[in-house]
Amino acid sequence: MGSGKKPQAQHMEIVKGGGREPARCGIIDVAAIPAGVTDWDEKAFRRVVSTELSAESRARVVAPTRSFPQQETVLAVHWHPEYVPLELIRQRLANLYPNRTRELIIPTQHNEIVSYDGYAGVEVDCYSRGFNRKVQLLLHFKEENLARADTLRAMCEHTFRYRSSQLYEFIDSVVEPAFEERAQKAAAATNTEADVIAFTRLYCAKVKKLLVDLEGQIPRTSAKNKLLRDFFDELRALYDDRIVNKAQVFLRAVKALVKEQFSLSYFYRATEFIEEARAHQGGIVIPHPEQFWPILLADYDVDGIEVWNPQSSQYTDFLIHAVNRQNTACAKDRKQLIFMGDDCHLSEKLKDPRHQDPEKAGREIGLQPAWDDLAVRKSLILCNVTRRKVIEEYKARLG
Repeated sequence: MGSGKKPQAQHMEIVKGGGREPARCGIIDVAAIPAGVTDWDEKAFRRVVSTELSAESRARVVAPTRSFPQQETVLAVHWHPEYVPLELIRQRLANLYPNRTRELIIPTQHNEIVSYDGYAGVEVDCYSRGFNRKVQLLLHFKEENLARADTLRAMCEHTFRYRSSQLYEFIDSVVEPAFEERAQKAAAATNTEADVIAFTRLYCAKVKKLLVDLEGQIPRTSAKNKLLRDFFDELRALYDDRIVNKAQVFLRAVKALVKEQFSLSYFYRATEFIEEARAHQGGIVIPHPEQFWPILLADYDVDGIEVWNPQSSQYTDFLIHAVNRQNTACAKDRKQLIFMGDDCHLSEKLKDPRHQDPEKAGREIGLQPAWDDLAVRKSLILCNVTRRKVIEEYKARLG
């Protein structure tokens, strides 16, 4: 993909002049693309939002390309099943770690409580008033302790709905004149040509119309920012990859601005989630703190800190020693635990390998190579920390 012509039969539907080459950067004839939603557009959109698994996708989930028979202890408290059935995930885990003898596996769907083998978890978006920005917390529970957690579930539901609304602001930031300054800022930062911007706007407008027209038919888990990314990837069947790549770079810049300026006033405060979690004997872990350092200074009532995950691995050794120093200086009985997270998103496993993000596709539930890194292990030994000890202590705290 990316060189040569796309199949003419596919391309003719949205670009007039059947004998022309696919549009290329700098010569996109946006006027030749129908402004209205075509049958092709709707079919592509339905593919993107569908949560139905084909036989091929199910096979990809249960049969990982790698196995780790030497890993006997699995600690996985930061991963996202998304819309992959848990029974398929269970089969994948059996194939990933056929010799595991000790485990603590808790899913942490974004703003939605999910249970697995007697435990339940959620990754919540919340607001830290102390330094005025959004943060995230991992909440974990014994499933039986959530029998009367109506308030917590309502808080998660509110956060889920508000967080999903970011998709609409993302789209509007591309297509609506009210957000022109934001779009132009993203274009300037990425050197995006005017015709690529027009191309991107046209298809974002189509997606917006489809979201409205098919409201009620779209699974709630599909209404997230990556819907745009996935839809534009579908356009690779019609356009040269270079066009789509440029559009994706522009969209990523817009998304970053949307996240930066997204209102915090509708999020619950971190302390409110912590208090509600503690009311149900929940555990709390701060994930990927490298993305928001000040949270480490907030003195929140948490059980531990994630010192490594695939997106936050630069300061692992420093964080291990920081937690140890804090525990040594603190008189509290409940010391902070050291966690690592794989941040695995299972929907990435469903894609054709040709269209997977290699970095995200490489993540696996419970796969945290830092535990076995020689330099990191040296620090862990000095702090008397092992996966098995963390599992035992955290399980005891959860009841």
